[in-house]
Amino acid sequence: MRPAIGIDLGGTRIKAVAYDLDTEEELKRTILSTDDGQFFDEDPAWANSIRDLLSEWETRFDQNFDSVGIASPGLTAKDQRSIAFMPSRLAGIEGLIWEDFLKTSAKVRVANDAHAALLGETWQGAAKGSKNVILLTIGTGVGGAAISDGRLLRGHLGRAGHFGHLSLDPLGEPDICGTPGSLEDAIGDCTVEKRSNGRFTQTKELVEAHLAGDEQASETWLRSVHNLSAAITSLINALDPEIILLGGGIANARENLLDPLHSFLDKMEWRPASNHVKIRIAELGEWAGATGALHHGMIS
Repeated sequence: MRPAIGIDLGGTRIKAVAYDLDTEEELKRTILSTDDGQFFDEDPAWANSIRDLLSEWETRFDQNFDSVGIASPGLTAKDQRSIAFMPSRLAGIEGLIWEDFLKTSAKVRVANDAHAALLGETWQGAAKGSKNVILLTIGTGVGGAAISDGRLLRGHLGRAGHFGHLSLDPLGEPDICGTPGSLEDAIGDCTVEKRSNGRFTQTKELVEAHLAGDEQASETWLRSVHNLSAAITSLINALDPEIILLGGGIANARENLLDPLHSFLDKMEWRPASNHVKIRIAELGEWAGATGALHHGMIS
């Protein structure tokens, strides 16, 4: 047995999954509380929880881990051993060298959580085996990642994939990153109350009203999807993917998102020789990050 572990460190929960690299069989998975803001002996509670989990599972498997992959919000350092920049949350994570903290002989690699989610989907999920894929995660905000010719795009500072901060309207209001008229503000849950003139606080409520025949809700929802299709069209022209995956809470609208999205793309997308990009819902759900982190630890 050669066990490997992938860990997805989120704002409220830690998800961990272990595989046997020899058989590619799953050994175990679990979910822990992050307890962000709590410290023990000057170390963040979530860091101690991860260290304790590794020790517990190595004892259970009677084998040291071959590799450890950790997915987290923030921008990863160039050597992929730590998070270099993470404002406002997970205090203590910036500059934490996980290999040193965990005191493990295993190879430890760190990835941005959205990057890890895409790695998971191309390894075990909806884009398995594909080499040119874009992931858009649409929930409270909008994130994402891209793989081009089989390589994850990270960029100079690790910002690649922050597609929510694409500008759709140069005269629009700036978002949290200063981008005017961003995709995130056009479809993310963070602005649905404003976009619906205070009528809804969640996109799920907006879609339900749209399906019930509420004309104002339909106008708001379809405008949001129209903006998403414009962003997707730009991403297709910039990166030439074969598949675009949609994940996050808003993707749970499924056909109520995909049907109008396809209608808009039929009018917008450049389709040389009638080739069109496949739009799919991501398959791995909340386990995409941990699965991708595990794979990242294996291959990096």
